[in-house]
Amino acid sequence: MSRQFVIGLDIGTTSVKAVVFNIYGKVIAEIEKMITSYYPQQGWVEQNPIEIEQSAVQAVKDAVDQAGIQNNELLTIGFSSAMHSLICVNAKGEPLSQALIWADGRSSGQAERLMQEEGIKLYSKTGMPIHPMSPFVKLLWMKEVEYEPYLKANYFMSIKEFLIQEWFGQRVIDYSMASATGLFNAKTLQWDEEILELVKINKEQLSKIVPPTECLTGIKNDVAEKMGISSEIPFVIGAADGQLANLGIGAISPGEVAVTVGTSGAIRQFTKGFQISDKHETFCYAFTEEYSIIGGPTNNGGIALQWLKELLNDQGNFDEFTAEAKRVAPGAEGILFLPYINGERAPLWNQQAKGNFYGLSVTHKKEHFIRAVLEGITFNLYQIGKSLENLAGAPQKIYVNGGLSRSPLWLQILADVFGKEVYVSESHHSAAWGAAWTALVAIGKVDSFEDIKKNIPMGQAIRPNEKNHEIYSTVYAKYEKLAKDLSVYF
Repeated sequence: MSRQFVIGLDIGTTSVKAVVFNIYGKVIAEIEKMITSYYPQQGWVEQNPIEIEQSAVQAVKDAVDQAGIQNNELLTIGFSSAMHSLICVNAKGEPLSQALIWADGRSSGQAERLMQEEGIKLYSKTGMPIHPMSPFVKLLWMKEVEYEPYLKANYFMSIKEFLIQEWFGQRVIDYSMASATGLFNAKTLQWDEEILELVKINKEQLSKIVPPTECLTGIKNDVAEKMGISSEIPFVIGAADGQLANLGIGAISPGEVAVTVGTSGAIRQFTKGFQISDKHETFCYAFTEEYSIIGGPTNNGGIALQWLKELLNDQGNFDEFTAEAKRVAPGAEGILFLPYINGERAPLWNQQAKGNFYGLSVTHKKEHFIRAVLEGITFNLYQIGKSLENLAGAPQKIYVNGGLSRSPLWLQILADVFGKEVYVSESHHSAAWGAAWTALVAIGKVDSFEDIKKNIPMGQAIRPNEKNHEIYSTVYAKYEKLAKDLSVYF
């Protein structure tokens, strides 16, 4: 029997990853190409779409070579992508601007004004919270400052759309990436004419909206040659990285929640239909016509630990640094850490939010601060999770992925705070596997999205310590009150 492989191409914020899997989810090869971010002004964060396209081509080439894939062994390639990027493009498909990524904060003023005016009304139509990360709010900034690339643009695209246009000459966008623009009406599954009027663009300047199983064929011969693949290989548009991370780790049934923590973080859950928070705390992005994903992203995951490590001038490796917190009991002997050092998305949606240590004593040492930061990151996720509970009920099962999931100590803290068993995949490439599986569904190699549960190599479950859970319940109540009290100063 011939070998059969599938590639998940994951275009993230910090890197492009091409991961080769067999059809049972085992990683055969993985290649990562780092992406450079540029900071032309305070609060601006941009990336070069041409550099990203070239990195993606090279990542696929190197992954194919590393896996030793021969003719007819590669079945398909699926896309995953970070959300909220925006590029102004001319009629020839050439970028007129850099890609403004989710972390770009130049439209903070527009976001603040919208929340004083009609922001909640717009959120109720789109499920996209009002925040500078939103392409809608970025476009509003472009219109108001008469940003030259915006004035000259024929089209507006995300990074994934740009790659697809470069490789296939098509302008298409999947439901989830469209949802994440803030221009998409989640109830009609179409571009919203009222919102387009606010930013003075028309739907012809945006891509055709398609389901995640849309097949892309006829890749340009020169691109296929550079990748080292046949030009007949079908690509599948896939979805955003959040939806695919849930799919790739198996968190797709009612009551199943996925927690992802890398540099930033998120907690997400699939649901039927369109559900939003009355308090503007969570997002709701379409995945298919029937299913959406609800959740909340945080700016402050591993970045908070990295900040503390650098602040303390710690020279050890990351595992050694976090392991020091084992010497401290749950609750960090009274220190509470609000982790908003990088502004915050959910649950505050306030880019001006600031971090804070509370309860310091002369007896506190380095290890107490590390424990407090680990706990603060987790309390923030728990607070977002409580907002999800109001929409979808209490979580029954928690799946975890992302860089911080490699820390056994943090996984135990997570299980203890939530009071639930925590499940971790042996592979940390959940979004790439979700993209690959979506591609297998699209070409008819597998029967359904749900069948992925049979093809995810899982490690041992981490069980909560009930005594620690009781302690954390008390500490969290103090954390929640402190976060609420201090939010008036942001």
